[in-house]
Amino acid sequence: MSKPLSRLLRQEQFAFLARNHSGWGGHLDRVRAFLGEGLQAADPARPVLILGAGTGLEVPWALAPSLSTGWDGDPWSRAWTALRHRRWPPWVFADLTGGMAELEATARRAVMEPWSGRRRDRETAAKRLTGLLPSLCPEPASLRAWIALNRPGTILAANLMGQFGVVAQRLVETRFGGPPWDPDPERADPLAEAVEAWTRRAIEAFLAVLRDSGADLWLVHDRAVVFGEGPLDLGPWEPDWTRQLRGQAGLEVGDPLAGLDVPTLLGVEAIGLARKERWVWPVAPGQRHLVEALVLRRP
Repeated sequence: MSKPLSRLLRQEQFAFLARNHSGWGGHLDRVRAFLGEGLQAADPARPVLILGAGTGLEVPWALAPSLSTGWDGDPWSRAWTALRHRRWPPWVFADLTGGMAELEATARRAVMEPWSGRRRDRETAAKRLTGLLPSLCPEPASLRAWIALNRPGTILAANLMGQFGVVAQRLVETRFGGPPWDPDPERADPLAEAVEAWTRRAIEAFLAVLRDSGADLWLVHDRAVVFGEGPLDLGPWEPDWTRQLRGQAGLEVGDPLAGLDVPTLLGVEAIGLARKERWVWPVAPGQRHLVEALVLRRP
């Protein structure tokens, strides 16, 4: 994992932990109960893999079988988990997309002239990166290899897929020395669209590895990000999450999964899931996340 990516992941984790947690109680109770149920249901004779294990804030490690391994790109994640849970489990420090280092290197080439080392102007660099991004195909080779070697019976993904796009955007912004996006939200932004397409490919590749793993899957992730202070409620479960949201008109809604449907990419319909639920997480004033939790059990 590249040093810029390692540094960025550490900064993102610190920024996350520095937020005001006062409104997170309901979310943390639900996500810990969900992941804890997955850990208790796991076959203790087979390896368990906890993806996005982070600092242990959402993962109840006391319920994890002895053969559990954590996975997180943040170089401090294992130490934070040890401090929080008094447990030092096996750990993998790697990028789960398999493509962040290539993305960062491509952004660097777009920004700097290789023959002179001088920085290109922002508009030219943005056009170059927009043209280069479609050729990048993130492949989670490290995850695929770990699964092939260890054959886990259960895999938990702890609120990480929705971060793929965020980290990709931060990597690009870091290389550009600031946000290169068009400040007018009404205008099309080719670079933003290219980064979203890269994010879509990264999520598709990640879910393909989970689909082919043969393991029971317990997945929790941000399904949507809602901006605004208006009322927000959830109706009964809908396969189309946009139909489940019930709130004041004018709320701005973002899709961190780039328009993808997780059950479809896992090769099942929502009705074939062992469990499915959504809830609202008030992350910060004016920002709420629609959290989705899914369970896929194997025969």
